[in-house]
Amino acid sequence: MSIENLLNHPLNSWMLGGGEEADIVLSSRIRLARNLEEIPFPNRASEKQLAMVAQQVGKSLPDLSEGTQRNYEFVELENLSLLDRYVLVEKHIISPQHVQEVQHRALIVEEDATVSVMVNEEDHLRIQCMMPGLDLSSALALADQIDDCFEAKHNFGFTEQMGYLTACPTNLGTGLRASVMLHLPVLVLTRQINRVVGAATQIGLAVRGLYGEGTEAAGNVFQISNQLTLGYTEQQIIENLNSVVKQVVEHERNARNMLLAESREALSDRIWRSYGVLRYARSISGQEALTMLSEVRLGIDLGVIGEVPGQIFNELLVTTRPNFLQKLAACNEMGSGQRNRFRAEIIRKRLKEVE
Repeated sequence: MSIENLLNHPLNSWMLGGGEEADIVLSSRIRLARNLEEIPFPNRASEKQLAMVAQQVGKSLPDLSEGTQRNYEFVELENLSLLDRYVLVEKHIISPQHVQEVQHRALIVEEDATVSVMVNEEDHLRIQCMMPGLDLSSALALADQIDDCFEAKHNFGFTEQMGYLTACPTNLGTGLRASVMLHLPVLVLTRQINRVVGAATQIGLAVRGLYGEGTEAAGNVFQISNQLTLGYTEQQIIENLNSVVKQVVEHERNARNMLLAESREALSDRIWRSYGVLRYARSISGQEALTMLSEVRLGIDLGVIGEVPGQIFNELLVTTRPNFLQKLAACNEMGSGQRNRFRAEIIRKRLKEVE
């Protein structure tokens, strides 16, 4: 898949569903932070040094493809429009921070977006692998394979005392940030989510919104990740996060079963009302769409709605975002009213197609 296809199609491979706990866990992500030896971190590097990093990393593509048996594309961010860069953010391929400064910044991306590598973001390399469902082990195995390919050609900043050297001290050590994206509508509905978030924070995990740090939990989607990497092995980080995520999944599933048992009629009515609005509305805001899509996805998972595949939630989670909508409309600028009407039209058409 070329960068044009990635920009024009909402679904990446991890969005197709499947995997362990797939009714609640949308995806698992592993990110490794790496920096080339003797070159300052991106926030301290000169333009010449940033260009050198991008050039050296770009030359690694043939070895990367051969070592992993996957096809990659090297994309210079300054060759993409601001709109296209924000579409990549909405698809979780690059971070919001990577959009801001584009000169000598780049992206290495696999054809189905399972693998993406941000070049000269906070660190020289941010290797990211995403898998559907709860599957941190597979994501880590792939990330380690890619890391080995890079390390065979480049010397990374590393010391025996500190591990991999990174721009942010919280990434020192393994440089590993593991995260899981979960759909937790009933914990939000029953107001148990604050207790869950508090418990996770107390044991050194971070709970963030749909697009990571500094974002809200739109559509009742949360990301849980490790905060510390120094002093822990990769396996310890993965096992700890897996354990906590399974507990959160159990809480959400128990809450769903209890709500279904005690208030099935009211819950079904709420779900079908949301489906009806999405199916027939002529104008809908982004926040309203996410809220109702979340309730429809809950209805699908509970068997209340049987006509619609669960992956439609993942697809419309991207398609209804402001920048992707503008990309679909091939419009340089859309007002909020025009965007709300177009969003409603896209949702109506897609739901009709899958009925």
